[in-house]
Amino acid sequence: MKSVYVGNMSYSATKEQISELFSKFGEVHSVKIILDKESRKPKGFCFVEMDDNNALNAIEGLNNAEFLGRNLKVNEAKNKN
Repeated sequence: MKSVYVGNMSYSATKEQISELFSKFGEVHSVKIILDKESRKPKGFCFVEMDDNNALNAIEGLNNAEFLGRNLKVNEAKNKN
């Protein structure tokens, strides 16, 4: 399982919309939209978990793709270490 970083995302994007977009490349296990701690509003990025090959295909297919008026930045998420 891989975690995919999705940046430059529209602040109005929902988990359902993101899941639908990524499901074209395989099963989406989870979508986590990152919120600002104080305002509780989206910060413009999220993490999507998918099986390894599907995640790599999604990265290749969606990096720089237009979604809700913005060009996404999609790559493999880095470990927090």
